[in-house]
Amino acid sequence: MDGLPFSPAAERNRQPILDRLLALLPPRGRALEIASGSGQHATAFAAALPGWTWQPTDFEADLCPLIDERARRAGLHNVQPARRLDVLQNPWPSEGPAFTEAFDLIYCANLLHIAPWRCCEALFQGAATHLAPTGCLITYGPYLEDDVPTSEGNRQFDASLRSSDPAWGIRRLEDVARTAADAGLHRALRQPMPANNLLLVWRRSDGT
Repeated sequence: MDGLPFSPAAERNRQPILDRLLALLPPRGRALEIASGSGQHATAFAAALPGWTWQPTDFEADLCPLIDERARRAGLHNVQPARRLDVLQNPWPSEGPAFTEAFDLIYCANLLHIAPWRCCEALFQGAATHLAPTGCLITYGPYLEDDVPTSEGNRQFDASLRSSDPAWGIRRLEDVARTAADAGLHRALRQPMPANNLLLVWRRSDGT
């Protein structure tokens, strides 16, 4: 779509992620996307899941009208106007009325490694607040794991991230899981994905 932001990585991974969403999600629901970026995932997923209402958000307020324009050009009516959302601010979103209705899905791709650790903590705390009782948080991206050898690509990527900002870096899955547990969520699914990424499903630890 001419004149709109474009992420080659989002274009590459959208179909593998969508395949998993189609297998995991019920026919209808409400989704909140954290860090929507270009909006490529929002439009692709909303188009393939017509029974779902998709709420895109991003930290960068300037991206919100561009996400809206991408959805408009795609002719989608189940994508809500994008909202600015900083996971560190409470309540969500950062501007305008707070979310009052729970979400069946909170989706976040490729955020944790390009944000300070406190954003990971805030993501899980916010998800625990805004998820419906049987809803799930899905995170996607690279992770380090104690019992899994780190690929050379992820090793180099981690070093590059940390050289750009010492607060960034690929997160250790065990650390993320402890942070999730502190927020009352547990890992329900670990799904290996292309290019040494993982799709993780997190649900409430009380079994609801």
